[in-house]
Amino acid sequence: MGPMASLTDYVILSSILFALGAIGFVVRRNALILFMTVEMMLNAVNLMLVAFSKFRADMAGQVMVFFIYAVAAAEVAVGLAILIALFRHMRSVDITKYRLMKW
Repeated sequence: MGPMASLTDYVILSSILFALGAIGFVVRRNALILFMTVEMMLNAVNLMLVAFSKFRADMAGQVMVFFIYAVAAAEVAVGLAILIALFRHMRSVDITKYRLMKW
């Protein structure tokens, strides 16, 4: 068996994943890519919660991750339904063309 990963390793990996997701959310204009970057950021937070839960030897973080996944699944279902409706209306997934929801 190889060496165990330390808490610092998990924190660094989670921070890198979250930063990549945040940069992707700011830079990209495709609505599907935006959904994927938000999911990447949520998974980075989930990784951090599970890592802290493992090193604290309790289940609170893992239970919280379960509820985050449930909320994320609902968010994806509603978000994709809205995106499909907007695509049918505008024939594009480029968010710069969506002026429909602006005041």
